Amino acid sequence: MQPYFVVCGAAVLFAVLLIIRIRLTRSSGSRTVSGIEIGNGQTIGSRSEQDDYFASMTTPVGTLAVVADGISGLANGRMSSTLAVTTFTKAFAKLEDASNLNEYFAGAASQSNRSILQNLNGQGGGTTLAAVIICGYQLYYGAVGDSVITIYRNGHFQTVNSKHTAETLLEERVLAGQMTSEEAKTSPVRNQLVNYLGYEGFESMELGTTPIRLYSGDYVLLCSDGIQEALTEIELEEIMRKGGTPQEMADTMIDAINDKGFKSQDNATVLILAIG
Repeated sequence: MQPYFVVCGAAVLFAVLLIIRIRLTRSSGSRTVSGIEIGNGQTIGSRSEQDDYFASMTTPVGTLAVVADGISGLANGRMSSTLAVTTFTKAFAKLEDASNLNEYFAGAASQSNRSILQNLNGQGGGTTLAAVIICGYQLYYGAVGDSVITIYRNGHFQTVNSKHTAETLLEERVLAGQMTSEEAKTSPVRNQLVNYLGYEGFESMELGTTPIRLYSGDYVLLCSDGIQEALTEIELEEIMRKGGTPQEMADTMIDAINDKGFKSQDNATVLILAIG
């Protein structure tokens, strides 16, 4: 029986260490790993529950950062976002090399979707997710839903992923002459998600076909939609231009959102990675 208990003990110890590592990466305050300084910020807004969840971790493969936004208005949003982030971090911890990171993203997304659906057991729920892996000066990403990945470079933002909302479908209808631009802008379903984790019809997440080249001085941002809805791109650029550490920038963004005091302010989360 002894070998069995030794194996179980080792497994429990590994799980505890992994949980501690994830919790440490979620604490406030900038930290620098492998030339990447990381800051984070989060507010519950006017919601009764914080449905956003995030984490970052570094292994010999590279640095992972992931943000998930549990769908507001649906039960189990917190469970969905937490389960998705945990699945992605655990899978990343097992990677031995960066030979096929798209396979990692796709596999973790499929596993997350299955696990969330099993836990929902027919109830409403789900989550968006945006994840990046930085290996040296190469950025790999996977995204589903409306959480945003952007690169801040030379004073301006460059959006990395697209939003999986009805807005895209409406714009296609405008181009096809099936509706006017004004009708698309005022459509009540404009922000409705058409793809997310915990969705019965989920097939795949958006993946980068090739890695994106990063440069020293770049900033990679992962934002839940509560950031984008509260602050304009101009306001975000102004905060970034003022400089400071990634943690100071993240804190300033959250302070700016809280100062606006919107009655319908959604949960908002930002992760900022400064490339050294």
